[in-house]
Amino acid sequence: MRRRNFIAGLASTTAVWPHAVRAQQPMPVIGFMSARSPEDSVVVLAAFGRGLGEGSLIEGKNVEIQFRWARGDFNRLPALAAELVNQRVAVLVAVGGETSALAAKAATSTIPIVFASTDPVKAGLVASLNRPGGNATGVYILTTEVEAKRLSLLRDLVPGAAVFGGLVNPTYPGAVRQAQELAEAARKVGQSIVFASANTDAELDAAFATLTQQRVVAMLVTGDPFFDTRRDRIVAFVAQQKLPAIYQFREYVVAGGLMSYGPSFSEAYHQVGIYAARILNGAKPADLPVVQSDKFEFVINLKVAKKLGVTFSGNLLSLADEVIE
Repeated sequence: MRRRNFIAGLASTTAVWPHAVRAQQPMPVIGFMSARSPEDSVVVLAAFGRGLGEGSLIEGKNVEIQFRWARGDFNRLPALAAELVNQRVAVLVAVGGETSALAAKAATSTIPIVFASTDPVKAGLVASLNRPGGNATGVYILTTEVEAKRLSLLRDLVPGAAVFGGLVNPTYPGAVRQAQELAEAARKVGQSIVFASANTDAELDAAFATLTQQRVVAMLVTGDPFFDTRRDRIVAFVAQQKLPAIYQFREYVVAGGLMSYGPSFSEAYHQVGIYAARILNGAKPADLPVVQSDKFEFVINLKVAKKLGVTFSGNLLSLADEVIE
């Protein structure tokens, strides 16, 4: 009888033991580094979480996420990447532009990297879009390539504007291309445009002063993570000066900006989440082709238009993906 009881007890213990071991195993950790700030990333973080969820990963339940934010200061990115690499994260997510992705790439050649970046081939992040090679893959976001389109939309709204102002961050990798594209587009249609540069808060104040002195009557804010982190300050300046302005993504318009045109950042971050989950579930970055984000959003805020005294034509309204009334 004692032998039978012992065997029954052993069988019971054996059945429970594997579950106990699994429960004690640590959750995989995703290192998430961004050139932006958490305050301006609420919507895209939710999209990232949805992407993870499609791979059956839920933060706090079966995956941990360590966040690091540069808050628009690109110089902080290498240290943030090194910190996450030293923690031996399972996947390193690098978003907020190619500077973040390059910092991650420089920090590790073994930990899988999922990025959201401008042209990753030109930046040297991958060998090609279809065959990334190495330890990095992700989403190609077209931001700097659509500056001329933003200028065109702004000019359609205020065709008689004498001088446009362009706000550029000189430390952003695509800044030279942005300025050249805007200058060329303005030249072709005979539009005068002046540029003001900023990559610190003090320089942003100086840029505002320059644009005011130049008496710009409409403004274009180029795509840049630093400007995203200073979104409220920029929108407040534009409102104070009563300038029609266009930005790179919809969060500016939700915050009180007039209009935006650019890639869907929510869609891009959603795809980053999908890829991070696939890698944690066993896929290799080299086998995951870079996805080109091809969804663009044109968003208009009619409340702001009324305050500024500008009227959107029926044609512009018909082109809008979202109209805030």
